Amino acid sequence: MKDVTLIGLTGGIASGKSSVAKYLTELGYLVIDADEVVHRLQKRGGKLYQVLIEHFGQEILGEDLELDRPKLGRLIFSKPDGLEKSAQLQNDIIRQELWELKEKAKKTHHIIVMDIPLLFEENYDNWFDCIMLVYVPEEVQCQRLMARNQLSYSDAMARIKSQLPLEEKKKLSQIIIDNQGEFSQTKIQVQDFLAKICYNNHGI
Repeated sequence: MKDVTLIGLTGGIASGKSSVAKYLTELGYLVIDADEVVHRLQKRGGKLYQVLIEHFGQEILGEDLELDRPKLGRLIFSKPDGLEKSAQLQNDIIRQELWELKEKAKKTHHIIVMDIPLLFEENYDNWFDCIMLVYVPEEVQCQRLMARNQLSYSDAMARIKSQLPLEEKKKLSQIIIDNQGEFSQTKIQVQDFLAKICYNNHGI
C-alpha cells in the first residue's frame, strides 16, 4: 500500500486560495476542488438542485433553468439565517461526495490536495495529515474582495465576517502560505513545502 499524504487547502474569501490550487494543478498534483464539486451537484438534475429550489424558490433560477449563483448568493446573504440554512440543506450531501472522491483518489495518488473554502467551519480538518492556509491580512482581503466583486466596504466585510477569521485559521493550520505579496513569492513558499513532503515520503 502506498503512503498517501492528504493535504487540506483552505483560506478565506479573496485570500488567493484558488490561485494556489491552480498552481498545484499546474505542478501535476491532484486537487479536488470542493467548489467544483458543489457546482456539479447544483447543476440541473444534481443532488443539490432540487433541495435548493424547494427552499429558496424558483427565483434562484436563470432563464435556462440552471441555478443563477449570483442570485442565490444575494438571497443567502440578504437573510439573517440564510447562510446557516443553506449550509444545513447542502452539507451532508457535499460531505458524502467529497469523502467518496477522496477514498477513490487514495488508490492511485501519493499526494492528494483537497481545496475546501470552509474547511474549519464545516469540520473537515480531521480528514487531513496537514492543512495549508493561504493567508492575507483582513484589510488586504477586504480590498481584494471589493475590487473583485464590485462590493461596498460593508458588503465585503459582511462576507468576510461570515467565515472564521484568517487569524483564527492561522492558529489551526500547519502550513501558512503568505499571499499578500507578489505571487512569485507565494509559489516559492508552496514549492518549499512540497519539497519537504516529497523528501519525507522518500522522493514521491
